[in-house]
Formats: sequence, C-alpha cells, structure tokens
Amino acid sequence: MSREDLPLDWCEPRRPGAGKPRVIVIGAGISGMSTGVYAQMNGMDSRIYESYVMPGGCCTGWVRKGYTFDYCIEWLIGSGAGNAAHQVWQELGALDGKTVVNFEMFNRVVGPDGREVTFYNDPDRLEQHLLEVSPQDEALIRSFCADVRRFVKLEMYPVLKPDPLKTWRERLGEWMGILPSFRLFWRSGAMQMDTFADKFRDPLLRRAMRNIFFQDPGCFPVLPYLYNLACAHKNNAGFPQGGSLALARSVEARYKSLGGRVHYRARVEKVLVEDGRAVGVELKNGTRHYADYVVSACDGHTTIYKMLQGRYVNDTVEKLYKDLLLRPDILYPGVVSVFLGVQGEFDRSEPHTTTYLLSDSERQQLPSAPQGSLVVQLRSHYSDSFTPPGRSVIHCTYFSDYAYWHRLRSEDRKEYWAQKRRVADFVRAYLERLYPGLNERVEVVNVSSPATTQRYTGNHNGSILAWKAFTEAEDLANKLLNQGRMQLPGLQRFYMAGQWIGGGGLIRAASSGRYVVQYICDEQGRAFQAYPSQGGKAWHVGQLGLLHSEEQAEA
Repeated sequence: MSREDLPLDWCEPRRPGAGKPRVIVIGAGISGMSTGVYAQMNGMDSRIYESYVMPGGCCTGWVRKGYTFDYCIEWLIGSGAGNAAHQVWQELGALDGKTVVNFEMFNRVVGPDGREVTFYNDPDRLEQHLLEVSPQDEALIRSFCADVRRFVKLEMYPVLKPDPLKTWRERLGEWMGILPSFRLFWRSGAMQMDTFADKFRDPLLRRAMRNIFFQDPGCFPVLPYLYNLACAHKNNAGFPQGGSLALARSVEARYKSLGGRVHYRARVEKVLVEDGRAVGVELKNGTRHYADYVVSACDGHTTIYKMLQGRYVNDTVEKLYKDLLLRPDILYPGVVSVFLGVQGEFDRSEPHTTTYLLSDSERQQLPSAPQGSLVVQLRSHYSDSFTPPGRSVIHCTYFSDYAYWHRLRSEDRKEYWAQKRRVADFVRAYLERLYPGLNERVEVVNVSSPATTQRYTGNHNGSILAWKAFTEAEDLANKLLNQGRMQLPGLQRFYMAGQWIGGGGLIRAASSGRYVVQYICDEQGRAFQAYPSQGGKAWHVGQLGLLHSEEQAEA
C-alpha cells in the first residue's frame, strides 16, 4: 500500500485533547474489527491496519475454480437469539440478513472396525442411541445425558463486560444465577474428559467421547462438552450463512458504516512510545501514524517482543510468553486442512461431520498425525454458497505439529511439497473407500499446513486458537484481562485484544474488543454505549467482495 492510500491526517503527532479520541487497531481479525466497531459507537475515530488483503484473520476462506474453501467456523456460539453472545453478534452486524443452519447432531465418530457413534444434540435421543451402542455403560451414559439436560436450562454467557467494571449488583446477580448450579459447574469442571472417557467399558466410546469436538483438544474437563451440546440443542451453535469470511465481511461492513476505515497491506512493525505512553505505530514502509490509543489485536508474542521489544513485561507476561508458550500441551495445535471440490452432490442424509479413527497402519501413512484421526466434513451441507451448481466441497482436517511443517518448509521446500502431496494422496484414497468413484469426480484439491496458518495470520506456531482453555495459561491470560485491564505493565494507552489475552473462540474474540473499548471509556470517564446493527437486507454471496485465490493458501 502506498503512502497515498494511508490516512495522511494521521501522520502528525497528536496533541492531547485535540478532537475526537483516535484509536489505532493492529489487525483486522474479529477482535480487531470488534474493537473498531465499539470505538466508533462510542464517539472515537479509529483506523485498523491489517497486513493481509482481507479481514478475518483465521476467520476466512478462499476460492479456487469456483469453489469456496471455508476455513474457520464449525459452530458459532450465539447464533440463536435470546442471550448475551447473540447480542454481541447483533451489535457487530455479524449475522445481518443471514439464515443459520442448525444440525441435529454435533459429530459422528467411526472406529477402524466400522462401528460408529453419533453425538446427537438432543439429550434424550443421545441417551437412547448411546445405550444401544453400549448397554454395559448405562450408568455413565445416563449421568452424562442428565448433565446435558441441566446445562440446557442455563443461560450463562458472560461476554458483555469485564469483571473489574461490573457493579456489585451485577456481580451479585451473576452469583445468584450460578449458585443453584454451582455443584454442577464444580463437578463437571473438575472431571477431566480423559478421566471420564476412560471409565467407559466400550472401547469405541472411550475414544469417541474425546472426539465430540471433532478432534481431542486435550486438557479439557467434561464441562465444555456438556455446554456446547446444550447450546447446539437450543439452536445456539449453528452455522451462519456464507460461513467464516461472510461473518468477517459483515463485521467489516458494520465497522465501515460507522465511519471506520481498514487499511490493508499495512503491516505494523513497531508501536511508538513516548514517556511511557503509546502514541502510534510505524509501518513496514516506514510511515508513522499517530493516535491517542493503540490496540494490538494480533499475535501476542509478536506484539510484546517485536513491536514493543520486550520492554513492558512482568512475571505474568514472562511466564506466559517465555515459559508456557514453549510447552506444546499449552497451545492449541496447528491443523492440516485438505479441501476437495468434487462434481455431484451428497445426499443430505449424510452426516455433515465425521471423525474417523485411523488404524495404526493408516496413522503411519499420514504425515505428523499424532492423534490418529481424520475429520471429514461435507462443507456443502453447511452453505449453498460454497460451490458451483451440482458440486460439493469436502474439508478434511487433523491436528498436526507446527515444528514438523515449519522445518520442512524452511530447510527442504521440495520435501515440504512432497509431504503435502502425501497428505492429499492419503485423503483421496481414504475418501475413495468411503465413497467409491469419488476420485473420478475430484476437480480440485488444496492442502494447507500449520506453516500456512502462521504465514498468513501471524499466529505463533500456527496455533488456531492460542492458549488452550482450562490450563494455567488461560488463568494467567485472564489475570491480564481482568487485573491488568488488558494492558501491559508500565505502558499507558496501549491495550491488547484477541485470543492471546481474551481466549480462543470467535465469541471470546468479539467480546474482547468490546472489553477494550469499555476500559478506554472508563479511563476517559465516559459511559459506554452499544446498540444493534439495523442491517436487515438478505445476505447474498456478492457481499463477500473480492475472494482471494488459492495462492493465498500456499505459495
């Protein structure tokens, strides 16, 4: 981007109190755009600087030969009305004019021997099915499904305000809401899913329970499984029309309608600091841009140790970014994605998502597949806009090791591509066994690795969701969010938003932008305000704008 494309009126240092407060946001992911939307709603003037050519970060998609490969959303908390998460999406315009697809099942898991289990959203149907699969596990099955029913009755979406800004009445109200279910939260939060799953006598259920969320995230207690199944049963974990990039484009449109501007191909290299206060940013092209506040909504390690040269840290920050960041069990792993565009359509009765548990020999054929499983999703079941007429999209994924792919790409590019072809060949052969004749109908195949994710989003080690939930890292990140008020020690008028401080998941990314602006309003002594978007026209595929071609996925 040339200097002429950038806001020249922001290239001069700001005089304190001169006009509207100005806010520079680094990164046009969901958290960055959320920050911009709420800043505009609260009388501020904001600009977002994004290194890439499109909004969304990981919440994205790309096109090749007429097929749209949707990368991010599998289910969206807050897709249904009547809760705080939905309120946030309404304020951001994320669901404007869109329909939502709700499925009757969360996931299906198929073992190497062909036995299968389906995790229906309806706890009654789920209970009946699981008892048919394994009558010998009746006590565990009835206990699990009873807890899903208990979660169905709850409406707990603490995403509207950070704890330090809540009044005593608001805190009391939350406690009164939690108190009747405190034992349920404590019990399901204390029991690790690994421990619970190992109690099952049926070998398929022992593995399948870990894969309700398609792949085993590790370190998770039983609570989030219950919570998400309950959300899905209430039609509050659906798939929004148009998918990931459509959601990002809708938030971008909302931001622009409020007067905000996004500057693409504008990579921030440095945060400018004067007298312990953030005053602006310096871009890769050397231009400097000034504001009253700077908010980083990009990779946390890059922000702290590159843009700020590691000058504003304390024990909590150092523990997170110099200790826990190096532990592979603390970060969500990277993902290998294989998209296939094929002629013909799948029967709508086919499950939209299935986790296939691989045999030992199959696992050895798949490069860097520590869990030995492959998720197969019929993405054209999610949205009609993903394919040309009479076509289908299949998305296959598995968790994989970033270091493996990064080393190959850095040291042996030919071998890197060879391993990607190996992935594609395995997936095609595997799908051919599931759907005989499929290979003859394949028109396009696209493989992306964790190294791809890192290159295009900047996420450390290609992690898709940053810190794993329910770990020491999440506890420390929450400390920065609440006690640290989303700021770094010794640095004023600088805030962090996004998954590296607010936690992974789209609703938490969106709410982190809301939190930041609430903290800024509190600092300014002004009342925070937010209101829903009025965009009601039916969504159409043309609103995706320019879709970047497959070259974005791997060059």
